[in-house]
Amino acid sequence: MEPGRDRRYVITFSCPDRTGIVARIAGFLADAGAWIVEAAYHAEPQDGWFFTRQAIRADSVPFDVDELRVRFAAVAAEFGPEATWRVTDTGVPKHAVLLVTKEPHCLHDLLGRVQAGELPVVLDAVIGNHDSLGDLVRAHDVPFHHVPFPSIRDPKREQGKVAAFEEVRKLVDAHSPDAIVLARFMQILPAHLCEEWGGRAINIHHSFLPSFAGARPYHQAYARGVKLIGATCHYATADLDAGPIIEQDVIRVDHGDTPDSMVRRGRDIERLVLARGLRWHLEDRVLVHGNKTVVFK
Repeated sequence: MEPGRDRRYVITFSCPDRTGIVARIAGFLADAGAWIVEAAYHAEPQDGWFFTRQAIRADSVPFDVDELRVRFAAVAAEFGPEATWRVTDTGVPKHAVLLVTKEPHCLHDLLGRVQAGELPVVLDAVIGNHDSLGDLVRAHDVPFHHVPFPSIRDPKREQGKVAAFEEVRKLVDAHSPDAIVLARFMQILPAHLCEEWGGRAINIHHSFLPSFAGARPYHQAYARGVKLIGATCHYATADLDAGPIIEQDVIRVDHGDTPDSMVRRGRDIERLVLARGLRWHLEDRVLVHGNKTVVFK
């Protein structure tokens, strides 16, 4: 739990846009004695939708977060059944589970940031479809679970994948995490898990898609002489690699780069983009609207 003035109650809210929304929310908070430390707003003109994120000092209101939810629910109801909202307490730690395969760079980065206190999250477990990263995870005192997946040559591969994903689901759901992070997990989540974990499953991949799909994308990009490489952090959906985007970034490359240097630099940008996206998700800065996001940084 965060001490005193650092603890926040965070309200996120979206609804069809109209006049008076900001005034109503500000008046509600003022009446409660709330000390606002962050306030962000966005209106989407194309479909007439309004978004806001409000952070208040927890010690400025004379009631707890549960009472704030009850009171704010009455305000949200004034803006119709389409309104969506959430109230969270930064004094309650967020939890995450990581899914990995063999590539360690994103896992290394997240484990280091958590250990250094740079990410506001408790890592409940890491689940790998290979066991090669187990020692690294256990060295950070995080439980590691190995769930093997069938090889591409296994004649019963499809049945085996169904059973493996069911085991992954059980392990993840046992923790009810706020985030399920696919930290270079080289398996495609089945549609039912994308739905069950909607708005919580976060993926990272290179930003060449759809141009260089499949294996060795950096080598394909090198052969085409690309001048930019990047990474995309997004929510996982059944529409492969096309879920709502949380964060993207790019770096320049040139004729002097080799395929290996492009892979190395691509890993650097993947680490950074995933860490940013996960942080904003954990801090309730990401509001999803259809296949788009509003990110209050």
